[in-house]
Amino acid sequence: MEFKTHIRSAALLFIASLCNAAPLRIQAVNSLPLARRCQTMEISATKLAPLGVKKLDLIHITDSSGNEVLCQAIDQDGDEMREADAVIFQSDFAPNETKTFTANVGTKQVFNSEQFKAYGRFVRERFDDFAWENDRIAHRTYGKALETWKADPLSSSTIDIWSKRTSRMVINDWYMTEDYHSDHGDGADFYSAGLSRGCGGNGFWATDRLWCSKNFIHSRVLANGPIRVLFELDYDAFDVNGISVGETKRISLDAGQNFDHFQSTYRVSSDLTETIKPAVGLKKMTGEQLEINESKGWFAKWEPMEKKAGNQGLAIITGPGGIVKKTEDTLNQLVILKLAGGNTVSYWAGFCWDKAGEITTADAWKKHVDEFASSIAEPIKVTIAGSP
Repeated sequence: MEFKTHIRSAALLFIASLCNAAPLRIQAVNSLPLARRCQTMEISATKLAPLGVKKLDLIHITDSSGNEVLCQAIDQDGDEMREADAVIFQSDFAPNETKTFTANVGTKQVFNSEQFKAYGRFVRERFDDFAWENDRIAHRTYGKALETWKADPLSSSTIDIWSKRTSRMVINDWYMTEDYHSDHGDGADFYSAGLSRGCGGNGFWATDRLWCSKNFIHSRVLANGPIRVLFELDYDAFDVNGISVGETKRISLDAGQNFDHFQSTYRVSSDLTETIKPAVGLKKMTGEQLEINESKGWFAKWEPMEKKAGNQGLAIITGPGGIVKKTEDTLNQLVILKLAGGNTVSYWAGFCWDKAGEITTADAWKKHVDEFASSIAEPIKVTIAGSP
């Protein structure tokens, strides 16, 4: 295996030389005294331009030992050309560790199914669900068709949980068998999100109540593994205390992580006032243990699961200064967030399941949430040799 790796690295260097481009040296620094697993690093097309190729799926990344690292070309802006504008890859870091990588030009990246650690899709056959997952967690949210299903209609922009204890992708298999409420060894859908906010659903807080959109009406997949799934959901305009608000929600989930990144951009009929605040929620559960750290920007809970399926932790994370206050309504524990410029809001939300075997106690979940919040505040610093 080592011999093959060196042969492949030599081949990449040879192809780069044919392109008249020297490999680019990448330095990545973990400035925290924390071990950090599956950290995603992102290199823009601009910084990769010295390699002399426009198609970023020709880019290959190798580590300091010459071993090739899985990487993914992604289209972040979703323009009509659908051309990739960045390359992402991952690595684990020890506390305060610095690593070096090399970007080369090679053959077009082609992945096999076993390499996929993140995946998502529109599920027309299940009343327009959108479902997504990585190697640790899975979710779904509901499309327009579910609002008019005669058997069990539901109008809710909630974020549902699918609990899994396997690193393989399960969405397609679970929908195919239609038996995902029973655990056959990989996990199951134990969570009834319903009209609640589920795990990180959002809305607006005004006049001491929560105002929410209905189900999404359009979806667009911008990147679909093997490292990151990235997609957008559009919502019809809804009333927020007399103001019409439409929403486009961008969701991304990276391999190895328990948290999705949610970014909502709102279209409003008039300026949002100080009395209308964005809110994000977690469904209330009997026996839940709550904790909030406003200075670091996180709200977490640990709770017994439905159907006696074990215990789970859920959390919302904004990073420092992002949480205004904690509140609640009948269905949800809520945090009020600051609205950023351009009528946007950004936060992370996610969960763990104790039977997955990774995070098994309330204290371990709190530690994980706190360290993730620290990672948001101090991301891995990536520089390219010769770049500022």
